[in-house]
Amino acid sequence: MHPLEKFRFCPVCGSSKWEIHNFKSKQCGDCGFTYYGNPSAANVALIINEKNELLVVRRKKDPAKGTLDLPGGFTDMEESGEQGVIREVLEETGLVVSRAEYLLSLPNLYEYSGMTIHTLDMFFRCHVDDYSNMHAMDDAEDARWIPISQLRPEEFGLRSIREGITRLLQEGLFEG
Repeated sequence: MHPLEKFRFCPVCGSSKWEIHNFKSKQCGDCGFTYYGNPSAANVALIINEKNELLVVRRKKDPAKGTLDLPGGFTDMEESGEQGVIREVLEETGLVVSRAEYLLSLPNLYEYSGMTIHTLDMFFRCHVDDYSNMHAMDDAEDARWIPISQLRPEEFGLRSIREGITRLLQEGLFEG
């Protein structure tokens, strides 16, 4: 299915001649407007405490409700990836990130409102100075620590998170 299949009319002129232009765009046969379905930016936090444990959350909502995840979410307009991950960590865990360092990015597919949203998930190593206010909020049903040595990527519900954790383990990027 084309990523823009749900959009049946031109958003500029309302024409029904809203047709697939190429894999990532649709174009209006009447007014010529072209819309590109570029990936949405999303962010992922890797927070490791002094015991070499990773902070994980349990998803409160679909997609992948009830599975493990890492704190994070969609980056807002006018927000950098670093600002987005800092905001999402605060919203989901109550923790204040003092510094966010970019590690890698992975493409993902995210099911939302009956649509497949293409995302680009940016992984950040996040530093937190005070863990005393940690508690699950917003989209997180639970927040807890898992020793890095006990991580099992298959327990995470989203494809990009599983792949990211696997890569980070293989490349030794959880250290430091």
